[in-house]
Amino acid sequence: MVLQALRYHFISRREIKLLMILVNVFALLAAVLYAFKLISPLPFLMSSVLWISMMVAFWIWLPAMIYRKSKTFKDEFTISIEENHFFIETAGGQKSWAWREFSSYYETPGFFHLYFDSKSFFLIPKDAFPEQEKLDNARTIFREHITKG
Repeated sequence: MVLQALRYHFISRREIKLLMILVNVFALLAAVLYAFKLISPLPFLMSSVLWISMMVAFWIWLPAMIYRKSKTFKDEFTISIEENHFFIETAGGQKSWAWREFSSYYETPGFFHLYFDSKSFFLIPKDAFPEQEKLDNARTIFREHITKG
């Protein structure tokens, strides 16, 4: 589940979206030109390999590498969301942040991504909220205090 959240993180980045669009346009153009026999098979093959490599990198390799390197994703924690602060408690200690410390947030099907900057973020699983009311309350607090990314 965390790997899926990391995939959303990478795919949502503007520079990665742009790269994916350019590679897809290149691959489609190569396929069309190859279909009309305007290019040899090599450019079509190269565009296909580039597309597959990019998808493997952003969908499998990069999320798995980040997940393995960061013990934060494997920790068990308790969160508390209040009107002015976000609190987290793990076996190693506790930490709190004021909402102004977060630059943006992003909601995916299973997680809330709270961003400190474009590369530093915190994942909050939606199943951490046992009741729909608490999930809706968290969503409201995020909307009021953090810019939607």
